[in-house]
Amino acid sequence: MNKKCWSLLALLAGIRTLFNTGYRMVYPFLGTFARALGVPLEDMVWVLSARSLVGAALAPFLSRVADTRGQRVGMVLGLGMFALSMSWVVFWPTFWSLAAALITGTVAKYTFAPAMQAYLGERVPYDQRGLALSVTELGWSLAFIGGVPLVGFLIARWGWLSPFPLLGGLAFLALLLLWRTLPKESPATVKTRRQGKAGFVAVLTSPVALAGLSVGFLASSANEVVNLLLGVWLEDAFGLQIAALGAASAVIGLSELGGEGLVAAFSDRMGKKRAVALGLGGNILAALLLPWLGRSVVGALLGLFLFYITFEFTLVSSIPLMTELLPQARATLMAFNVTMLSLGRALGAPMGTFLYRYGFPTVVLGAVALNGLALLTLRQVKEEQAAR
Repeated sequence: MNKKCWSLLALLAGIRTLFNTGYRMVYPFLGTFARALGVPLEDMVWVLSARSLVGAALAPFLSRVADTRGQRVGMVLGLGMFALSMSWVVFWPTFWSLAAALITGTVAKYTFAPAMQAYLGERVPYDQRGLALSVTELGWSLAFIGGVPLVGFLIARWGWLSPFPLLGGLAFLALLLLWRTLPKESPATVKTRRQGKAGFVAVLTSPVALAGLSVGFLASSANEVVNLLLGVWLEDAFGLQIAALGAASAVIGLSELGGEGLVAAFSDRMGKKRAVALGLGGNILAALLLPWLGRSVVGALLGLFLFYITFEFTLVSSIPLMTELLPQARATLMAFNVTMLSLGRALGAPMGTFLYRYGFPTVVLGAVALNGLALLTLRQVKEEQAAR
């Protein structure tokens, strides 16, 4: 990849960091926002549930903009929505304004990401796409390591409203840079994509695409089964909190960063399908080790690191693979992928709660079974078809 491509990837990684900071900042400061606005904590929780549901539901529909109007238009639309949503809270600092901003910001995030992944999928050779897309995925871990702590600093100094003008202003600046950086797509390219089989029909009638979506759904479910109950189990069984919150947060952030780095280093060399399989197998092993490692705080944090890094490696490795399963409807398929990952988390949460009634080893076996199904389903995805 040339210098111009690396500059674009750096810009896209920065934009993803903005999106993910706006998304992740709510969790540690949920109580702060609720107290500042004078609403019960439960109301803020409902807002978080609503933003996930609305974002996942609308993502496939909004992705059609990128497939029919151009991927540049899709990215600009998503980033513009995010900039506006962060900015209006500054002028109308109320609970309903914040709720609308969080929901719209998530819809914007789910509009931008599939368009961006489709854009890179169409322009970066398949044998370099793992590296390119893993660079943009750094925005997830960088938001956790840098963005959210910065938000905490701003809130501590200037109050709950202070992150919003910064996020909105940076988003508007990024929008200008993106508009100037991305070349316009030729009308012929957009017309060809628009005349292809309709995005929804193409996705829902492709066995390979459905298999790829199912792998993400099952892996996400497996992760959430354990993720939701890990802290509860350690507290119940050993009187441990899964950290010192700061230590656990650092472990999670570093594991995500490590997973993205490993994808950048190895997924193109070993093949995307093989990398996904390795990640699923590693996540199975990490889950099986958790009951044994969870006998001490240090062991628990090591188990947490292994569990998260293998899941992140799986998830990020799957993205370049998915971008080539359905070239005529890339953005629509990537939006469906976002929806399936969200549905996987939605399934994993109640499943984990149910299995925990029979002990944490049962929770682990549930995650192992789901990952095992994902490995079997992955066999239906032929990488040579993806690379054609």
